[in-house]
Amino acid sequence: MRIQLLLLLVLMCCQSGFGQSAAETNPDLPFRPHILWLVAEDLSPVLPMYGDSTVETPNLSRLAREGVVFTHFFSPSGVCAPSRAAIATGMYPTAIGAQHMRTMGFGPYMPEGVPPYECVPPPFVKMHSEYLRELGFFCTNNPKEDYQFRRSVVAWDQNGPAGHWRNRAPGQSFFSIFNFGITHESQVWGQAKDSLWVPADLKVPVPPYLPDTEAALTDIRRVYSNVKVMDFQVGQILAQLEADGLLDSTIIFWYGDHGGPLPRQKRAMYDSGIRLPMIVRFPNGWKAGTEDHRMLSFIDLLPTLVSLAGEEPPLEVNGKAFYGPFAVRKTRDMIFAASDRFDIHTDRQRVVRTRQYKYIFNALPEKPMYMPLAFREQMGIMQEMLRLRDAGLLTPEQALWFQETKPREELYDLEKDPYELNNLAENSDYAKVLKTLRAACRDWLEDTGDLGAIPEAEMVATMWPEMKQPQTVPPLITRTEAGWVITSSEEGASVGYQWVTPGATVLLERRETPYGVMESFQVQDGGTKTELPAWQIPRGAVPDQPGRQLVAIAHRLGWMPSEVVSP
Repeated sequence: MRIQLLLLLVLMCCQSGFGQSAAETNPDLPFRPHILWLVAEDLSPVLPMYGDSTVETPNLSRLAREGVVFTHFFSPSGVCAPSRAAIATGMYPTAIGAQHMRTMGFGPYMPEGVPPYECVPPPFVKMHSEYLRELGFFCTNNPKEDYQFRRSVVAWDQNGPAGHWRNRAPGQSFFSIFNFGITHESQVWGQAKDSLWVPADLKVPVPPYLPDTEAALTDIRRVYSNVKVMDFQVGQILAQLEADGLLDSTIIFWYGDHGGPLPRQKRAMYDSGIRLPMIVRFPNGWKAGTEDHRMLSFIDLLPTLVSLAGEEPPLEVNGKAFYGPFAVRKTRDMIFAASDRFDIHTDRQRVVRTRQYKYIFNALPEKPMYMPLAFREQMGIMQEMLRLRDAGLLTPEQALWFQETKPREELYDLEKDPYELNNLAENSDYAKVLKTLRAACRDWLEDTGDLGAIPEAEMVATMWPEMKQPQTVPPLITRTEAGWVITSSEEGASVGYQWVTPGATVLLERRETPYGVMESFQVQDGGTKTELPAWQIPRGAVPDQPGRQLVAIAHRLGWMPSEVVSP
């Protein structure tokens, strides 16, 4: 079986020409280039550069003309929190316990016996931005996180609505992320009372799995209207970059965080849920106006980021760099994805996708395709589909999603059936393809240690003994001739430090904001409380600051940060 799989992989590689020379993957960049990520939520490739000219997107189209359009870029999940865990760690969500949607702070939506929890990645896992902060980059996130774990205390120089490269030191390289929530699923109904940015009678494409009634068309038009707004917001950030004279010294990534917001898109394992748009613009016009057809995944973003910063990426992570001096010469011929719990509804699907075929393994075929999620059912088009279902008015293509059970296996020929409506798993003409992809799926699950096979409560108990979150031990602070050396005896823990007024106390506070629960460290100095500046990462011994008190902290991802200590 393994020989057969190997032969198919070789054939696929030869057919698709994935071999990449160093010149094709290593642009001529300045030392420590600036890197900007622009992230749109809940967005499939419904854009002109992907063949959908329903609306004009002048800013994204400019990026496409001046950059590289990726045609086969995927998320390992069809929903945001597991996807963002993969982006932040370079790991498959199923390999680090981040596969369930969602794990933190949403108690009413947790299954019985499972408390809100943070996943605990292996000790070698660090967040993407931490690697760059260690290299001296100024790192900002504005504003969404949603990683399935609390951010590392040393992840960001600035995190929240005020995070911006403009706050860095003069001449300092930056890594900045801006998130655009206007295309999020909630904004299909959340923007319903606002004026459309498109004509009210705009003719929009309707995939066969969705109805074309007026109620449905209203929401589809809203999706395209929100795309127009997002494009305008992207243009505002690009204008700031250009005004600062940084456009031609910055690598710009624009991408969606998973598939589109409509029914049978977000959360689905079909391409409508996991295939994403991505554009990368390099300085000096490198590869401008080209397409990249390699099979790539979110797990590849962290190693690519580190590679573009000029450092060798961590070898232990699942992803591989596709640009920079440490880019792999040949990328994968298959991508993998998974779907598990959504709110209180648990399922388990595993996916292998090649350039031509999609294989889906349904571990719980007794479960229905459609899950009744209260959040999604606020959408008018979802209400319309339920009305048509109950009236028996859905077409056969639309009714597929409402099957009461699932086949154990699904197989689709994406060249002939891009909407994945014709399951070929029982077709003897595709028996060899099915057998090969089934084996590839099994090998992936074994090689990466699929934690979705473990009941969620049992998985949490292995990460949080007795269902209690472990706390990182405090760091060790040692005085040397060169200064203060700060280390941790906790495997996988990162350390940070800051200087405060002698006698001041550092407190961790949580507060509700429009962007979710935000945490910050506050300095209590007598009767005054102020926010602690970002924890700094020690690079060697920390020299004394006369009249100031050194404070330090340690933090392993998935655990509580340590107590704050002083020498």
